Amino acid sequence: MSQNPTPPETRLWTPAGFRADDWSHGDEFAAPGSNGRVILPLAAFLEMEADDRLRDRERIGVELAPGDNVERLAGLFDQLSLIALAFPSFSDGRSFSKAELLRSRFGYGGPLRATGQVLVDQLPHMLRLGFDEFEISNPVLIERLEKGDTGGIGLHYQPTAAPAEAGQGYSWRRKRT
Repeated sequence: MSQNPTPPETRLWTPAGFRADDWSHGDEFAAPGSNGRVILPLAAFLEMEADDRLRDRERIGVELAPGDNVERLAGLFDQLSLIALAFPSFSDGRSFSKAELLRSRFGYGGPLRATGQVLVDQLPHMLRLGFDEFEISNPVLIERLEKGDTGGIGLHYQPTAAPAEAGQGYSWRRKRT
């Protein structure tokens, strides 16, 4: 008789540390008057009436799967409070590109959350791309973050939402100090 292993605990981490998560993932939005905050799949979010999304924007987040078109959210940022980008596997980096597009091209300034396979090697790059929140279930990463170790390298070749310590711009344009 084979038993399914217990899935690892998922904890919410921000650059300020671990904290309680007041969001849940769901396939539909609860009726008005409910206090819960829910992260909806893109299709469920788009099926809602715009007036309903505006009225309840503080309780609505949307999760983009790697195959979802990020442009479908352009112009709708005032109707949600959080965007989550899914990382279903280590080898699927499409959500990295989505984060860059949301921050640089579309000017999204709200909370950006990484969900799914958030791993040790990816966290520093996610921080540079402008992610604010991370659903962490990887035990090695949880242990490191509890110790205050985010890892990474301080110098970078290209600019992103979070500039390298040496300043904005490409590394070969930097001047020695």
